[in-house]
Amino acid sequence: MFMFLAVDAQITMGKYHDVDIDVVRKDGLILIREMATEVKNMMDFKMSAVMRIMDSAEQAALTPRADNGQPFRYYNAKRLNAFGPDGRPADGTREMMLTPNPHFDHLPVNTSLSTVLMPSNINENDPEVINAIQWSEHLDPLFINNYEGDPSLSWQFFGSSAGFFRRYPGIAWPPEDMSTMWQRPRKDRNIYDFRSSSWYVDAATSPKDIVILVDNSGSMTGHRANLARVIVDTILDTLSDNDFVNIYKFSDTTEETVPCFKDQLAQANSENIRYLKDSMINLKPENIANFTSALVTGFEILLKYNRTGQGCQCNQAIMLITDGPPSTYEEVFKTYNSPHSPVRIFTYLIGKDASSAKEMNWMACANKGYYSRIEHYEQVKENVLHYIEVMARPMVMYQNDHPIFWTPSYVGGRADSFSDDKHGQLMTTVSIPVFDRRNHSVRVANVLGVVGTDVSIDQIKKLVPAYKLGVNGYSFIVNNNGHILYHPDLRPLENNDVYEDTLEPQYISVDLTEVELVENENGPRENHTVLLDLRHDMIDQKEGETELSVKVHYDHMRRVTTRRNKYYYNPIEGTPFSLGLAIPEGYGMYELLAEQEIKHSQKNVTDYFKGDNWRVHPDWVYCEYTSGSSGEQWFKTAEERVLHFLSRSRRPGWKWMSLRPRSPLQREHHHISTKQDKDAYYCDKTLIQSLVLDAMVTEGLEKHPFRTHLEDKHPIGTLLVQLQSQGYEIFGLTLSFVATRSGLLRWTNLTSLETKEPHFSENNVRAMDETWYKRAVDQHSIEPESFVFFIFVEHKGHRAPAAVVGLQYQHSTLASHFLNITSKCSAGSSSCSKTCASDKLDCYILDNNGFIIISENNEHTGRFFGQIDGTIMDSLVQDRIYKKVPVYDYQGACSNNKYHFSGRANKIGVFDPAKLLLNFVMKSLLLLISQLKYVYGTALAYTQEEDDMLDTYSEYELEQYPTGEDIIDEQDPIISPPSNTYSPSFIPPYESDPMEGVDMGQFGVRPCDRKVDLYILQPDRLNTSGQSNPLKGKLTNCHVTGCERPFSVQKIPHSNLILLVVDTMCPCGSKQLSIIPQEVSYESKNGGCLHKPKDSLYRRRPPKCINYHPEVIIISS
Repeated sequence: MFMFLAVDAQITMGKYHDVDIDVVRKDGLILIREMATEVKNMMDFKMSAVMRIMDSAEQAALTPRADNGQPFRYYNAKRLNAFGPDGRPADGTREMMLTPNPHFDHLPVNTSLSTVLMPSNINENDPEVINAIQWSEHLDPLFINNYEGDPSLSWQFFGSSAGFFRRYPGIAWPPEDMSTMWQRPRKDRNIYDFRSSSWYVDAATSPKDIVILVDNSGSMTGHRANLARVIVDTILDTLSDNDFVNIYKFSDTTEETVPCFKDQLAQANSENIRYLKDSMINLKPENIANFTSALVTGFEILLKYNRTGQGCQCNQAIMLITDGPPSTYEEVFKTYNSPHSPVRIFTYLIGKDASSAKEMNWMACANKGYYSRIEHYEQVKENVLHYIEVMARPMVMYQNDHPIFWTPSYVGGRADSFSDDKHGQLMTTVSIPVFDRRNHSVRVANVLGVVGTDVSIDQIKKLVPAYKLGVNGYSFIVNNNGHILYHPDLRPLENNDVYEDTLEPQYISVDLTEVELVENENGPRENHTVLLDLRHDMIDQKEGETELSVKVHYDHMRRVTTRRNKYYYNPIEGTPFSLGLAIPEGYGMYELLAEQEIKHSQKNVTDYFKGDNWRVHPDWVYCEYTSGSSGEQWFKTAEERVLHFLSRSRRPGWKWMSLRPRSPLQREHHHISTKQDKDAYYCDKTLIQSLVLDAMVTEGLEKHPFRTHLEDKHPIGTLLVQLQSQGYEIFGLTLSFVATRSGLLRWTNLTSLETKEPHFSENNVRAMDETWYKRAVDQHSIEPESFVFFIFVEHKGHRAPAAVVGLQYQHSTLASHFLNITSKCSAGSSSCSKTCASDKLDCYILDNNGFIIISENNEHTGRFFGQIDGTIMDSLVQDRIYKKVPVYDYQGACSNNKYHFSGRANKIGVFDPAKLLLNFVMKSLLLLISQLKYVYGTALAYTQEEDDMLDTYSEYELEQYPTGEDIIDEQDPIISPPSNTYSPSFIPPYESDPMEGVDMGQFGVRPCDRKVDLYILQPDRLNTSGQSNPLKGKLTNCHVTGCERPFSVQKIPHSNLILLVVDTMCPCGSKQLSIIPQEVSYESKNGGCLHKPKDSLYRRRPPKCINYHPEVIIISS
């Protein structure tokens, strides 16, 4: 296990001053405008692509199909490459060459053809299905042309209203890797019926206000009740963030199934849909159905929303689910819905009794709706989907208006990245409807389907380069509902297993107010005015800037820091999105401009990258080929790609190509796109020339880092010589490293010993995106003289972040040295009764978040001190040495089991301190160990003196503490230590979040709000007159004997650490402080609701609403 040290503030990288550099202030507004323009350009490409597919589809559907009498053959993804004993394709199957492609989820694909995926509920022999498969085959040339013109395009597809899914490039289903492709088992993995997905429904229809009326009378039992519930669930599955809905159960009275949604329509986000679905479980049929009451209730709430400007202000509908009404209730419809029927009525007659069919049919057909009779579960899906076709009719009848729809984000397939982590990536989808323009014998208005393409969020983030934002800066995108498309604190609850098995996206509805945590919030979801103003402006697609102090958590919500950010935002025109940038005030507002010219350099710049002791950021784009046929996949590493382009830059005729292709105007979307040259590429000239300069500056790191002479004036070499002279070589130094602003990591191994731990370079290649890099900067902003430090370059009075230099130590060697120091008497004392080695004292080194870095008990390492001794931790908080910071998690996962957060649930099977240290202490950049002797001597002196001599220190007395059982934590501790007993040998288990890594798809787990109290060191409290003087305290009246328990705390100079010495002789009780997030209950303050609805937050409606056409009444079916 290892620990890490970052460099003193006084050591600067002198070589930067030997080259042409500048330190400039960032202009956030110019930066955001440039980045928003680039993102808009990329999104225009995607929208142009789907519009061309739409045009082609509508034309292809008009072309008559020739019938040559032969059975029609097509590429069915489920029947590919299955061979008989003779080696030929088996009956009913076809052969297709498939090649693995990292751009398409790393799956084997065919970029010359599309394949058809058929949900299990679709009859492929249906004439309508066969006809649509046949004409949609003509989309392949358009798919190919789009991909050649824009090789960054992901999957393109056509979802037919007949129920099949044509996807390009062609793929077998279920997809398999090459090792099993030829003899794969027939797995039971079917794609979902996409016609209920947001990309399909929201493209085919305008937004909707829906009231669902569910008959809950005495006859609705057994099979009928189950059918009703399935119908409701299916309707809810078709709704999304732009829709509003509520469910009313009715018998003799009518009331909401979710009391929280009384007298309102709830936004159909994933959270509210889950509550509505759950509410159907507990219905208890009784009495006789009062249809008049139910219909009036439905009309009244829709009328209220229409008149007051609430809801979607577009389509409105009532869904009536019953086993039969006694009449048509014409008077109710005449009163509320005549003459133009603004509210559509969709009726679902369930069960075998068809005596009320006539009444149900009249209700629907007289009110621009649709009537369905459902007896069996397999009939539900198709019958519910009819309402989408009906609501799409006005849009189809106008013919020319094709609204483009962008979905919320979801976790899709594997990312095309050099990172080892190739799990699900964030995606969004852009889609557009396809209309039937054919002439029919009767008037129809059919949606033929929806075409679209998936867009990787990583492709968007490439256009907002992290190096331009600087360390601890970040970008995010907000849509018209205030929900984020991406954000560094977005933590999707669902993984991508469902998507990989069925292609069904699980959409994310996380609001901006749930990821930007205001520092001084008063309570959960008590949003700050400035944050709400920022959100409002971004939703309205305004340009602007603001400032906000926020809390930032990390290390799986076990640590926290506070930061004041400048926010800049700008609309992405032509989309529902706005782009935002957050840049820390102070150090974040300046950047270093320092590049090494490459093209005309006298030296071959690849010489700066010799050896294998360097890495570049795997996710940053230095240079890349932009043609899909360039062989980009043959670069195995990001370093190989960088070297390739650096070598190529030396060739005659080299051009930087630092501008990405410009998108065609949308009015020209019907033009065939231009195929890119197979060697087309893009290079970020600023980034790669900065990388070369950083490589030049750090080149000598590995050359004799421990010279005893100072002829080598290289600043890093000089630093290491100084460290050696102070005795650092005896502390188990194993590695030195430097990470720079350009994403370069370079290291030197200082030992040949092999360990079981991963090498530093395996898990720390992301430079400024690494937690230790970010913490170094934050620590410097608090204490500029700290050894936990970020190197700055100064020019013309301005300072900008440049790099982090660090050292890796063997933790065991360092801990052993700590024990040697703390086991001795202080200077000048020949004998002493108390040392840290004795049973009378416990000694700890804690970091700035209260975690134990070093302890006499090795098993304490990496744990939160409040769990070891919460009483002392409380004392440190009371005297403002640590500040308690409440952090709310609005993306939490909770168990439905009330007692889930028990001690037993929080134990881990085997405590592995080595793994814990690597994951945890690595992020706690280390102290200057030579300061320890001084600090320990001072602290130990305190323990040897009588109480009346302790007044020479900054003294504070703690408030009287209760004794025994009273001080045991009331918040469900993991394990309670024995009452009235202080047991230094008691070791609580390592505390981990029981919901961490839990798949939300598992039964019994639900989203929830959670709260945890975290801690931040207040160094000013321990720095008096520039000196790190110890403070002492004592616990009094904590035991029946009246004994006292003193302790001392002192800041370790130039670090983010403190030394804590605790007397153990008085057996005071010790409570525990938990840093496991606990669920926030709103039930008592929120009308019985377990959650706090977000529906009151501002949102902007989609720009187009097409819900009426004067001739729609002519269509009879």
